[in-house]
Amino acid sequence: MKWVKGVAYTFLGILWLIIILGTAAFAVTQTNTSGSNTNISGAYTGGSTTYESGSTSSSTTTNSTTSNIRSAPYTSAAPSLGSMNNCALALSAGVQNFSIGVSAGRHFIDPVCQTINLSKALHGMGMKVAAISVLCGNEEIFHAMSAAFANTPCPIEGKIGAEATKILFEKYNGKMPTYEQYLKLELKKIKDQKNKIKIEKIKPNIVR
Repeated sequence: MKWVKGVAYTFLGILWLIIILGTAAFAVTQTNTSGSNTNISGAYTGGSTTYESGSTSSSTTTNSTTSNIRSAPYTSAAPSLGSMNNCALALSAGVQNFSIGVSAGRHFIDPVCQTINLSKALHGMGMKVAAISVLCGNEEIFHAMSAAFANTPCPIEGKIGAEATKILFEKYNGKMPTYEQYLKLELKKIKDQKNKIKIEKIKPNIVR
Protein backbone atom coordinates (compact mmCIF):
# COMPACT_ATOMS: atom_id res chain seq x y z
CA MET A 1 0.00 0.00 0.00
CA LYS A 2 2.97 2.34 0.54
CA TRP A 3 3.88 2.40 -3.18
CA VAL A 4 0.25 3.28 -4.02
CA LYS A 5 0.42 6.30 -1.71
CA GLY A 6 3.77 7.30 -3.24
CA VAL A 7 2.38 7.16 -6.77
CA ALA A 8 -0.71 9.14 -5.74
CA TYR A 9 1.37 11.87 -4.09
CA THR A 10 3.67 12.08 -7.17
CA PHE A 11 0.67 12.39 -9.52
CA LEU A 12 -0.89 15.13 -7.37
CA GLY A 13 2.40 17.04 -7.30
CA ILE A 14 2.79 16.91 -11.09
CA LEU A 15 -0.85 18.00 -11.57
CA TRP A 16 -0.33 20.94 -9.20
CA LEU A 17 2.79 22.11 -11.16
CA ILE A 18 0.89 21.89 -14.47
CA ILE A 19 -1.94 24.06 -13.10
CA ILE A 20 0.49 26.70 -11.78
CA LEU A 21 2.46 26.89 -15.03
CA GLY A 22 -0.69 27.00 -17.12
CA THR A 23 -2.09 29.85 -15.09
CA ALA A 24 1.15 31.85 -15.46
CA ALA A 25 1.30 31.34 -19.26
CA PHE A 26 -2.35 32.06 -20.07
CA ALA A 27 -3.37 34.68 -17.50
CA VAL A 28 -5.82 37.37 -18.44
CA THR A 29 -5.03 40.92 -17.45
CA GLN A 30 -7.73 43.21 -16.10
CA THR A 31 -7.66 46.99 -15.81
CA ASN A 32 -10.09 48.95 -13.65
CA THR A 33 -10.90 52.29 -15.24
CA SER A 34 -13.44 54.61 -13.66
CA GLY A 35 -15.27 51.74 -12.09
CA SER A 36 -15.78 49.71 -15.35
CA ASN A 37 -14.02 46.40 -16.04
CA THR A 38 -12.39 45.77 -19.47
CA ASN A 39 -11.09 42.30 -20.32
CA ILE A 40 -7.84 42.26 -22.29
CA SER A 41 -7.12 38.96 -23.98
CA GLY A 42 -3.67 37.74 -24.87
CA ALA A 43 -0.69 36.11 -23.29
CA TYR A 44 0.73 37.59 -20.14
CA THR A 45 4.52 37.68 -20.32
CA GLY A 46 5.51 39.42 -17.16
CA GLY A 47 5.57 42.71 -15.36
CA SER A 48 3.04 43.99 -12.89
CA THR A 49 -0.59 44.92 -13.04
CA THR A 50 -1.12 48.68 -12.84
CA TYR A 51 -4.15 50.88 -12.36
CA GLU A 52 -4.79 53.64 -14.88
CA SER A 53 -4.17 57.15 -13.61
CA GLY A 54 -7.23 58.60 -11.90
CA SER A 55 -8.78 55.24 -11.10
CA THR A 56 -9.52 54.31 -7.49
CA SER A 57 -10.77 51.21 -5.74
CA SER A 58 -12.26 51.57 -2.28
CA SER A 59 -14.19 49.26 0.03
CA THR A 60 -15.52 50.36 3.43
CA THR A 61 -17.49 48.30 5.94
CA THR A 62 -18.90 49.86 9.09
CA ASN A 63 -20.60 47.86 11.84
CA SER A 64 -22.25 49.74 14.68
CA THR A 65 -24.04 48.19 17.64
CA THR A 66 -25.66 50.23 20.39
CA SER A 67 -26.99 48.63 23.57
CA ASN A 68 -28.83 50.68 26.18
CA ILE A 69 -29.50 48.64 29.32
CA ARG A 70 -31.80 50.44 31.73
CA SER A 71 -32.46 47.60 34.14
CA ALA A 72 -30.83 44.32 35.07
CA PRO A 73 -32.76 41.06 35.17
CA TYR A 74 -34.06 40.42 38.68
CA THR A 75 -32.41 37.41 40.29
CA SER A 76 -33.33 38.14 43.90
CA ALA A 77 -36.67 36.64 44.96
CA ALA A 78 -38.55 36.81 48.23
CA PRO A 79 -38.21 33.49 50.09
CA SER A 80 -41.25 31.32 50.53
CA LEU A 81 -42.12 30.90 54.21
CA GLY A 82 -44.54 28.35 55.55
CA SER A 83 -45.69 27.53 59.07
CA MET A 84 -48.01 25.04 60.73
CA ASN A 85 -48.90 27.69 63.31
CA ASN A 86 -52.06 29.48 62.20
CA CYS A 87 -51.10 32.44 64.43
CA ALA A 88 -47.89 33.06 62.50
CA LEU A 89 -47.81 35.73 59.83
CA ALA A 90 -45.08 35.28 57.21
CA LEU A 91 -43.54 38.36 55.62
CA SER A 92 -40.77 38.28 53.00
CA ALA A 93 -39.24 40.70 50.53
CA GLY A 94 -36.43 40.92 47.97
CA VAL A 95 -34.50 43.85 46.48
CA GLN A 96 -32.27 43.70 43.39
CA ASN A 97 -30.09 46.28 41.63
CA PHE A 98 -27.28 46.10 39.05
CA SER A 99 -24.66 44.75 41.43
CA ILE A 100 -26.30 43.06 44.41
CA GLY A 101 -29.55 41.43 45.47
CA VAL A 102 -30.90 40.91 48.98
CA SER A 103 -33.89 38.90 50.15
CA ALA A 104 -35.17 38.17 53.64
CA GLY A 105 -38.16 36.73 55.45
CA ARG A 106 -39.53 36.50 58.96
CA HIS A 107 -42.44 35.10 60.96
CA PHE A 108 -44.55 37.30 63.23
CA ILE A 109 -46.71 35.74 65.96
CA ASP A 110 -50.09 37.30 66.77
CA PRO A 111 -50.14 37.37 70.61
CA VAL A 112 -53.94 37.47 70.87
CA CYS A 113 -54.31 34.46 68.57
CA GLN A 114 -51.62 32.65 70.56
CA THR A 115 -53.46 33.36 73.82
CA ILE A 116 -56.72 31.98 72.42
CA ASN A 117 -55.00 28.80 71.23
CA LEU A 118 -53.36 28.26 74.63
CA SER A 119 -56.70 28.76 76.37
CA LYS A 120 -58.35 26.21 74.06
CA ALA A 121 -55.58 23.71 74.77
CA LEU A 122 -56.02 24.04 78.55
CA HIS A 123 -59.80 23.83 78.26
CA GLY A 124 -59.45 20.68 76.15
CA MET A 125 -57.48 19.07 79.00
CA GLY A 126 -60.24 19.90 81.47
CA MET A 127 -58.44 22.81 83.15
CA LYS A 128 -61.24 25.35 82.79
CA VAL A 129 -60.09 27.78 85.50
CA ALA A 130 -56.58 27.85 84.04
CA ALA A 131 -58.03 28.35 80.56
CA ILE A 132 -60.00 31.41 81.71
CA SER A 133 -56.96 32.68 83.61
CA VAL A 134 -54.92 32.65 80.41
CA LEU A 135 -57.53 34.79 78.70
CA CYS A 136 -57.65 37.11 81.71
CA GLY A 137 -53.99 37.90 81.06
CA ASN A 138 -55.37 40.22 78.39
CA GLU A 139 -56.24 43.59 79.90
CA GLU A 140 -59.36 44.08 77.78
CA ILE A 141 -60.75 40.67 78.77
CA PHE A 142 -59.93 41.29 82.43
CA HIS A 143 -61.84 44.57 82.43
CA ALA A 144 -64.75 43.09 80.51
CA MET A 145 -65.17 40.28 83.06
CA SER A 146 -64.85 42.53 86.10
CA ALA A 147 -67.71 43.28 88.51
CA ALA A 148 -68.21 46.68 86.86
CA PHE A 149 -69.21 45.07 83.56
CA ALA A 150 -70.09 41.38 83.32
CA ASN A 151 -69.74 40.66 87.04
CA THR A 152 -67.88 37.45 86.24
CA PRO A 153 -64.47 38.27 87.73
CA CYS A 154 -61.38 36.49 86.54
CA PRO A 155 -59.95 33.76 88.78
CA ILE A 156 -57.35 35.03 91.24
CA GLU A 157 -55.12 32.65 93.19
CA GLY A 158 -57.49 29.80 92.37
CA LYS A 159 -60.54 31.66 93.68
CA ILE A 160 -63.53 32.61 91.54
CA GLY A 161 -66.59 34.81 91.92
CA ALA A 162 -66.95 36.92 95.07
CA GLU A 163 -63.83 35.45 96.67
CA ALA A 164 -61.73 36.47 93.65
CA THR A 165 -63.17 39.99 93.82
CA LYS A 166 -62.34 40.22 97.54
CA ILE A 167 -58.71 39.19 96.94
CA LEU A 168 -58.47 41.61 94.03
CA PHE A 169 -59.35 44.64 96.16
CA GLU A 170 -57.65 43.56 99.40
CA LYS A 171 -54.39 42.36 97.93
CA TYR A 172 -54.03 44.10 94.56
CA ASN A 173 -55.91 47.36 95.23
CA GLY A 174 -58.44 46.57 92.53
CA LYS A 175 -55.80 46.52 89.78
CA MET A 176 -55.22 43.73 87.33
CA PRO A 177 -52.80 41.31 88.99
CA THR A 178 -49.73 40.03 87.20
CA TYR A 179 -47.45 37.10 87.86
CA GLU A 180 -44.65 39.47 88.89
CA GLN A 181 -46.92 41.14 91.46
CA TYR A 182 -48.09 37.77 92.79
CA LEU A 183 -44.53 36.51 93.06
CA LYS A 184 -43.39 39.66 94.85
CA LEU A 185 -46.20 39.45 97.40
CA GLU A 186 -45.64 35.75 98.03
CA LEU A 187 -41.91 36.25 98.58
CA LYS A 188 -42.66 39.07 101.01
CA LYS A 189 -45.13 36.82 102.81
CA ILE A 190 -42.56 34.03 103.14
CA LYS A 191 -39.93 36.47 104.33
CA ASP A 192 -42.25 37.89 107.00
CA GLN A 193 -43.06 34.41 108.24
CA LYS A 194 -39.37 33.54 108.56
CA ASN A 195 -38.67 36.74 110.50
CA LYS A 196 -41.60 35.98 112.79
CA ILE A 197 -40.25 32.51 113.52
CA LYS A 198 -36.79 33.94 114.33
CA ILE A 199 -38.27 36.48 116.70
CA GLU A 200 -40.27 33.80 118.51
CA LYS A 201 -37.15 31.67 118.96
CA ILE A 202 -35.12 34.55 120.35
CA LYS A 203 -37.85 35.77 122.73
CA PRO A 204 -37.32 34.15 126.16
CA ASN A 205 -40.03 32.08 127.65
CA ILE A 206 -41.55 33.67 130.76
CA VAL A 207 -42.44 31.14 133.45
CA ARG A 208 -45.13 32.22 135.79
